[in-house]
Amino acid sequence: MALYSAPRGTQDILPEDQPYWRHILERAHYIAQLYGYQQLDTPIFEDTAIFEHGIGETTDIVEKEMYSFLDKGGDSITLRPEFTAGVVRAYLEHGMHVRPQPVKVYSLGPCFRYERPQAGRYRQHHQFNVEAIGEQDPAVDLEVMSVAWYLYEDLGFKGLSFQLNSIGCPRCRPNFLTVLVEYYQGHADDICDDCRRRLERNPLRLLDCKTESCQPIIDAAPSMREYLCDECAEHFQTLLGYLDSLGRPYTLSHRLVRGLDYYTKTVFEVWAEGIGAQNAVCGGGRYDGLAEVLGGPPTPGVGFASGLERIVLTMKHQGVQVPALPAPQVLIASLDEQTKLMGVKLASNLRVAGIGALISFGDRSLKAQLRQADREGVAFTLIIGEREAEAGQVTVRDMARGEQHLVALEDVISWLSQRLM
Repeated sequence: MALYSAPRGTQDILPEDQPYWRHILERAHYIAQLYGYQQLDTPIFEDTAIFEHGIGETTDIVEKEMYSFLDKGGDSITLRPEFTAGVVRAYLEHGMHVRPQPVKVYSLGPCFRYERPQAGRYRQHHQFNVEAIGEQDPAVDLEVMSVAWYLYEDLGFKGLSFQLNSIGCPRCRPNFLTVLVEYYQGHADDICDDCRRRLERNPLRLLDCKTESCQPIIDAAPSMREYLCDECAEHFQTLLGYLDSLGRPYTLSHRLVRGLDYYTKTVFEVWAEGIGAQNAVCGGGRYDGLAEVLGGPPTPGVGFASGLERIVLTMKHQGVQVPALPAPQVLIASLDEQTKLMGVKLASNLRVAGIGALISFGDRSLKAQLRQADREGVAFTLIIGEREAEAGQVTVRDMARGEQHLVALEDVISWLSQRLM
């Protein structure tokens, strides 16, 4: 019978990779809270319409990548492909507009997209998501971008920089789209099939095409920044001034539009050094019209999402070291059933006292149990034989020094506590 394997586009996060994940999560919680962001957990699945309306029916995510199904009640449900639409839904549903604005929240958890698996990108992936809802000040854009920057800087990333653009608003974008469509109609025979479809249905996404033959056409395409209204232009220039004042490196990219329809004004990515052609580690921007699309009043917002798998990949590529996870520092070795009973009780008492302890299982020789202690990397092995049991003592072997000490059973916890500090 053939062995089962994980579904394509998913992965098992094995024990040896857990130190990366634990470290990233701990730093993400810390940095988000440092900036005043509170954790918000939304359901893993939502009504399909939230994503169709919020992300956009003509986006690749909605057309090709969503995991949607009918539940037993006949309702169309979708595993979340991203966080923002669900977070804005929660903001509206729970009346969070009455709280001090902006409402600043962050989320951590899995997302699901049916896309071609590649390095650091999976069909089930995990995101760190940050949102600030209810304020249009470009200083909020800066703060959200700074949360991302600080996280990667804190994790030890090298070569950080922003990719930055403004894609305007519903007032100024239509004029640009008219010019863009006219430009692309002159190249209709030279673009890929996906771009021909985008030209009809979602022309802004033309600038996001990754097909090699389309790149020269994108490079020569008009820039949205030349068509910004006064409000959008002022917003963008103010943001650039803030970035300049902090000395944050950035590159203006007219091809940066993001893949979701809800973006307005600021769009950005953070790039890191040396992870190949796909060197973006996060992406985000402003979405001032999303709340209205989901049935709420006009409510500005800005945020970003960062894939944890991509963060782990980058850390490994750049040789970033992470702290080891805590592990038991004591192994209890016993020589027969009577002494094993003593060992089980001792292990329980040690754990209650906050000292991690392992028990050697099975019928093994003392030599084999000491070899196990070496493999486990414990600091001390507590040996309980017939002699120790009769005397109410434990032989404590210091694995690094090879020294042994006889310690009264009732003193073992305090003896170890003094040496494991």
